[in-house]
Amino acid sequence: MIEAHELTKVFDGFEAVKKVSLNIPPGSVLAVLGPNGAGKTTTVRMLTSILEPTSGWATIAGHSVLTEPEMVRAKVGVLTEQHGLYERMKAIEYLDFFGRIYRMNAADRKSRSLQLMERFDLTFALDKRLGDYSKGMKQKLALVRAMLHNPPVLLLDEPTSAMDPLSAKLVRDAIIELQRDEQRTFLITTHNLTEAQSLANKIAIIRSGRIIAQGTMDELARQFVGEPMMELRVAGVMNGLAKDIGDLVTVTETGRDWLRFQVAEPQTTNPALLRRIAGLGVDVVTLSPITRSLEDIYLQVVKEDEGGTNDDQR
Repeated sequence: MIEAHELTKVFDGFEAVKKVSLNIPPGSVLAVLGPNGAGKTTTVRMLTSILEPTSGWATIAGHSVLTEPEMVRAKVGVLTEQHGLYERMKAIEYLDFFGRIYRMNAADRKSRSLQLMERFDLTFALDKRLGDYSKGMKQKLALVRAMLHNPPVLLLDEPTSAMDPLSAKLVRDAIIELQRDEQRTFLITTHNLTEAQSLANKIAIIRSGRIIAQGTMDELARQFVGEPMMELRVAGVMNGLAKDIGDLVTVTETGRDWLRFQVAEPQTTNPALLRRIAGLGVDVVTLSPITRSLEDIYLQVVKEDEGGTNDDQR
């Protein structure tokens, strides 16, 4: 649904985006992570034909951002960092205006506007001028505008920025529902690692204009943090258990009645491990995975990039 090949953007000799390549299948969510100035917003602007790439190419829903910009915009809903809301307008006037731009008929403009305003808990503010909206309300209205013409692809730049926790949850739930139930495709830029982990099928980390890591959580965890980690707790004392199972797993830490280990294939190794432990007469209390957070992965990716271990991606 979204494909980009070596997208590059140069401003006055400064390479803001460097050979960014992405492949986002239909009905999936890619979260693009990176600090301010990393090139996230510039990449989104190229994907929506707002900026022309210096080199490289991209397609959205099969349409070229270079040669078919109008077709691309018809298939994409965009939430930008700067909303550009017309603050003298009332919300219902504003949405009707954009519905006309999207060439929606009057009945569809009205029904879709009411449906989305209700979805994002803004019905009470339909007749309020946008200048009187709070920051969080403006963010939600900008998202309503992005979704107004029912696009199959949504590019969202910091979608929950400036929102209170309840509003942010409402938006996250909407993204999950749209992806799960309607197979919408999302590219989301965010600083919120917890949000990215909960929403995305795939993660891309961008730094200084280039993608330094890309993959699913499991793929990135294996590449940068190591094999899956498990914790075993037993009744009583370990009594040398770490040595007895050392041929099956890699024990990394031990305590009086617990140990942690890495294992390449938990689904096949753990049953054999439990049989071994039972044969030794040891009672297992729990065997559970240790969750690797996106924060752990992100910090390790950045650390390795700073250390120059990703030179092949430069």
